[in-house]
Amino acid sequence: MTHDCSFLSDLPLADDQVSFATGRRETHAADWGAQQTDEGVVPDAVVWVEETADVAAVLESATEHGVPVTPYAAGTGLEGNAVPAEGGISLDLTRMDDVIDYRPDDFQIDVGPGIIGDAVDEHVAGDGLWFPPLPSSGDISTIGGMIATDASGMQTVKYGEVADWVLALEAVLADGTVIRTGSRASKTSSGYNLTDLLVGSEGTLAVITEATLELAGRPQQIRGGRAIFDSLDDAAEAIFDAIRTDVDVARIELVDELSAHMANEYLGSELPDAPMVFLEFHANHGIEEEIDLCRTIFEDHDVAQFELSSDDAEMAELWKVRRELAYAEANYDPELTPIHPGDVTVPISSYPEIVREAKRIAGETDLLIPCFGHAGDGNLHYTVLVDPEDPEFVERGEEAYRELVELALDMGGTATGEHGIGQGKQAYLEPEHGAGGVDAMRRVKRALDPTGTLNPAKIFPAESDEDAGR
Repeated sequence: MTHDCSFLSDLPLADDQVSFATGRRETHAADWGAQQTDEGVVPDAVVWVEETADVAAVLESATEHGVPVTPYAAGTGLEGNAVPAEGGISLDLTRMDDVIDYRPDDFQIDVGPGIIGDAVDEHVAGDGLWFPPLPSSGDISTIGGMIATDASGMQTVKYGEVADWVLALEAVLADGTVIRTGSRASKTSSGYNLTDLLVGSEGTLAVITEATLELAGRPQQIRGGRAIFDSLDDAAEAIFDAIRTDVDVARIELVDELSAHMANEYLGSELPDAPMVFLEFHANHGIEEEIDLCRTIFEDHDVAQFELSSDDAEMAELWKVRRELAYAEANYDPELTPIHPGDVTVPISSYPEIVREAKRIAGETDLLIPCFGHAGDGNLHYTVLVDPEDPEFVERGEEAYRELVELALDMGGTATGEHGIGQGKQAYLEPEHGAGGVDAMRRVKRALDPTGTLNPAKIFPAESDEDAGR
């Protein structure tokens, strides 16, 4: 579907803020996930907004002309969240990357949505502060994108999700109305919590133009390393036992032997081809007691090696391997392609079970399904690798993927712990939330965006004509 976007020439935008050129439009056709599956859609125009007034003008005019608008930033999403599925305008927010205000005494910073996550940490580091919930892609992804998908990462087990650190937002609704949500106060019970409503809405309710983030003091003690196990089941059970015992760990990541092997092939690293747990502890005092407690628990589960270090270079190399796992899997075999980015999360007591089920399914279907993830919060990343040229191979992979998501839901978990629904997980929205829950979400969408301008064809499965008329 194509749209006439010529009205953009009438808006108060500079020449370099609007492009109809094929090459520029093609760069906004897909995010990382859609690139892997060749599911991009080329927009009819790209607009680089530079301030809130630009966003308001574009949205107001696009709504009047019936043209869809899809927010876009770094393009690091994995579920097609930023794909302009129905064409129209790709609204690029990367130029809105300023630090607007910084209040170290309040542990707060106001930033534009296009700022890269690590840039926030760099800006506040001189005062001994940081933004703890950054995901592992914090060096390439934007704050606006993180908020839009309610991102989280390796430190969620200690610090929570990005949502837990957002105090206030400025955002623009589909009709161009600018709103502010939340406040600079540490708590509020004033009115509807619109901040939490916008967090995780994937650009379907409003476009975020400014965020007030809470900061924290950097821990004085940091120790990190790995524990190696003879069996994946022992590793998963050890993680559950550590969390149940309330070990104060900042990162606790599972890496199965297949993922370790793929990392070695891709990075030239020298990980043992064995199940392992990557660990990091943060504290201002008493860190050795927490480490000793964790070691004791892991020994109860037959840990083969337990190695920790305070050396910054060693820890950086360890976490580099963990961050690169998705790329290692995608590049492991040129004939195999990841079918979907698995991202289930289950209650921590079910974590060993979901890991066992993943490996059972891999064995029964004769598929490569490497598993890793933010195990401390119950998050399992898994990748089903298939030959895209073999229909039977693809169907086998699809069924394996579906079965794991359905098992996670049966355990009381979620289809997506941090990537969002986007285009890839729409089929699981109703099984997870129920028909009534999804209908309530649709009502909110229609109330704030009655013309369906913002990021259409995301989150919700397609409606029948009868449903659409309700």
